[in-house]
Parts: sequence; C-alpha cells; structure tokens
Amino acid sequence: MISMIGKSIRKWWMLFSLPTLAAFMVGFVVPFILGIYLSFTNFTTITDAEWIGVGNYSGVFSDPEFIHSLVLTVLFTVITTVIINVVGFMIAYMLTKKISGSTLFRSIFFMPNLIGGIILGYIWQLLLNGVLSFWNRSITFSATYGFWGLVILTCWQQIGYMMIIYIAGLQALPGDVIEAAQVDGASQGQTLRRVILPLMMPSITVCTFLTITNGFKTFDQNLALTNGAPSNNSELITLNIYRTFYGTAGMEGVGQAKAVIFFVIVAIVAIAQNRLSARKEVAL
Repeated sequence: MISMIGKSIRKWWMLFSLPTLAAFMVGFVVPFILGIYLSFTNFTTITDAEWIGVGNYSGVFSDPEFIHSLVLTVLFTVITTVIINVVGFMIAYMLTKKISGSTLFRSIFFMPNLIGGIILGYIWQLLLNGVLSFWNRSITFSATYGFWGLVILTCWQQIGYMMIIYIAGLQALPGDVIEAAQVDGASQGQTLRRVILPLMMPSITVCTFLTITNGFKTFDQNLALTNGAPSNNSELITLNIYRTFYGTAGMEGVGQAKAVIFFVIVAIVAIAQNRLSARKEVAL
C-alpha cells in the first residue's frame, strides 16, 4: 500500500521539483543556449550582438595558439589520467591491507584535494622555482618546465580523491570470490589481474571519467602556476579561451566559439569513454 507520504509526493512532485528545475534552467540551460547563439555573432555585450554566421569558427581553426593549446591539453589529459588512476589505485590497494595508521594515511593523501587550485598553483610555483633556482631556471623559463610542473601539481591534488573512490570499490568486493581464488592457488598478482581488476571496473570507469574531464577543464592551476608563460606556450585550452574572451578587445565572439568547440570535444570524449568502459564492464 502507498503511504500517506507517498501519496503526497505523487500529487505534489511537480511543485517540489520546480525550484530545482528553475535553478537548472536559469543557471545552465538558458546560458548554454545563449552562449551558442553568441558564438555566431560579433558582440561586446549581449545587447549589441550582430549576427555574422560561422565567421568566428573559421577564426578559431586558423588560430595556431588554439591548436597548440588543444594538443597540449590532450597530451596533459592522457598523462594525468594514467598517472592519477594507476597511483591512486596502488595507494588504495595498499591502504585496504591491514596496516597500522591506514586511516591517517587516507586523510593525508586526501587533504590536497581540499585546497583550491589557485592556492595550489602559487604554492607549487614557489616550490618548483625553489628547486629550479639551483640551475638558474624558473617554472616559466620553458614550456616544458611549465607543462611537467602542471602535471605534478594536478596529480598531487587529485590522486587522493581517486584513492577514496578506489578504496570504496575495493571494500565492496565480494570476499568469497577472492578467497576462492586463493584456495585455487592463485598468487597475489594473479588475483589482482584476473579477479580484483575486473570487479573494479565500475570504480575504474568513474575515476577515468573524472580524471579525463578534470584534465580538459584544468584552468585555475594553469593560471596560477604559469599563466601560459613563456609566450602562451604552456597554456591549456581553457586558459586560451579565457585569454581570447577577456584579454583581446573585439574577440568575444571568437572566444565564445572556442568555448562551444571545447564543450563539444569534452562531451564527445566523455561519452566515448563511458561507452567503452561500460562495454568493458559487460565483457568482464
């Protein structure tokens, strides 16, 4: 039987969902549609937008700095996704064993995720500049230094968060399956490869999705650590969009077109990754 509360929810669910729906429309749907429209216009404010068609998009693909930042972002995302997930899983695997102080270590590894990206960027800028000063270098001396410094910062920040997800997945594994593998004579390495990793695919899917999208969306760390220096050679795609929109007068439409292209790229990559991971889960 449906309870009195259930009947009330069925009757008034639209009223209860209206505030959330209104906030979603105002905060996401309307700006998203307006942003797509503005990408086809020449504007400085919303009220003076002038329709110019696909002119902004042709300007995007003829911008060598945008292409460079896109390639750099893809490379950055691939490297950080691999490092964060491999190291995060290894730490989670170790901390689910019976070792003293595991709870303390979990807290320590998770703490960097609580610090804002801007603050982390300035902290790591000081640390890396201090190390590089022994060779009379700085983080902005070369785009290579800036790129790998950003990789180190991002991995240090996100490994602890992914570790928590992997720990939750490891603790939810059925113990009888692992015990059966051990009874059958499987070594720890064989148990890890053939039993634990296949069962961990849902957690791996979540963590991979998060690290890929976070890699593409990295902005504040890049801004604080190098601000694109030297000569915008270390800027990722989000910083390039920001600089185009706010740093160059009359380029607002091109900046908005870059943002739309960026959204499409991230959406395609995220959907493809989710589908591939889902197929892998079914296959295993």
